[in-house]
Amino acid sequence: MIDRGVRDTNRALHWRGNGRVKLLEGGRTSKGMSRRAKTVSAVGATLLAVSLSCATQPGDWLGRRVPQTQHGAAAMDYQAREYDKLIPPADAAQVPCRIDPHIWDAFVPADNKMTVERVALGKKLFFDKRLSKDGTVSCATCHDVTRAFTDQRPTSEGIGDKLGRRNAPTTMNAVLLQTMFLDGRSPTLDHQATLPIINPIEMGFPDGESAARAIAGDVEYQQMFKKAYGREVNYEDIGRAIGAFERTMVFLDSPFRRYLEGDPKAISADAKEGWRLFNEKARCVSCHHMSLSNPLGTDNRFHNIGVSARHQDFEELARRGLKALQEDPSERRLEELALNTDMSELGRFMATKNRSDIGAFRTSMLLNVGITPPYMHDGTVTTLWDVMDHYNKGGEANLFLDGGMEPLALTEKEIDQVVAFLFTLTDLRFAEENQRQMRLQRAQALKSRPLRDDQTANRKKLAFEDRIRK
Repeated sequence: MIDRGVRDTNRALHWRGNGRVKLLEGGRTSKGMSRRAKTVSAVGATLLAVSLSCATQPGDWLGRRVPQTQHGAAAMDYQAREYDKLIPPADAAQVPCRIDPHIWDAFVPADNKMTVERVALGKKLFFDKRLSKDGTVSCATCHDVTRAFTDQRPTSEGIGDKLGRRNAPTTMNAVLLQTMFLDGRSPTLDHQATLPIINPIEMGFPDGESAARAIAGDVEYQQMFKKAYGREVNYEDIGRAIGAFERTMVFLDSPFRRYLEGDPKAISADAKEGWRLFNEKARCVSCHHMSLSNPLGTDNRFHNIGVSARHQDFEELARRGLKALQEDPSERRLEELALNTDMSELGRFMATKNRSDIGAFRTSMLLNVGITPPYMHDGTVTTLWDVMDHYNKGGEANLFLDGGMEPLALTEKEIDQVVAFLFTLTDLRFAEENQRQMRLQRAQALKSRPLRDDQTANRKKLAFEDRIRK
């Protein structure tokens, strides 16, 4: 076992003879479609199902003793080697398995086409702790290869051992999301990659120029930036290169995907029943769309599901948030408020200032969800059983609760079956870690289910009754 230390289409799809999928709209091919139309539909990315020949084998890093850094992440050189085992070095310009070339092209920015040089530069930057003010934090500190590209902690630790208010989402398949961060405050992967560098409690540089100067004297970097972008070391290209590297983190080959592709033995009977419940009684599909054409399991929209309502006064927080942004509307200030204050709980509202977005966070990806605990934007939900308990009782009552949240009346067996289904969404390269997490989470669920409320789940008690009694 690894030493853990101290610490989410409206178009029709038709098959081509070569086993790939051609994107069609209104009976015509996608040839004349706009880049934006190909990219973002109401249900997100349209991906393709191809033959199982591109499947990879599970990694072999599990079970090893992992050397660690100051903040508990695996050592950077160790992570880099393990990454190469999960995704062997190859032509970075190639389209990843299971993604339609037209769709992939639409997700890659025109000014940052995938090249071997850009991916190599991004990889070096991703694992480089010099991009933090005190030289202790890299991108991989919070997006650890050995922990499913997250840190498996409630909230993440930055420079000076400072803890943020947000759970670190995995970077796996982030290339296929429509907005970045849990509140969607960043529009692109390349832009997102720059913001932790200047966040005061993450990597801590006062500005991008300071970060660029920290590595500009490195001769190897000087050569790599010239080869990748034809320019000197600069902050914007740091983001572009890291974004290019993160676009290689595509993990779609799950047992459930194989089941949808026609293998009836790929998942268990309980998982199959969980899939039925997912689409029916449990109502998960309302926000977590799952199919071959949209495998991420997210609608890419923002919802208040009541997690923060357990301990926050949204109205007062919103007033404070608006005042703070009026005093300083800068991107850096937004970054600070989003991670370092109670206003983090306002979610999407801090980016849009729309009342309907108070307490709303992007629907999380379900792909690989079994290996990325803990859950929710603040990491306060420990297991997938706890997640189901939260939804089963209809979330936490608050003025801004999403209208789709309501008690589900799921039985204990039905919860077990939905959880069994959720664990089939993990890429086969992480099969062993998936089994380990299933055992750990089941054991924890047998000990404690803090969010379980059968009275509310079965409408024998109304959600607001406890508050009235207070």
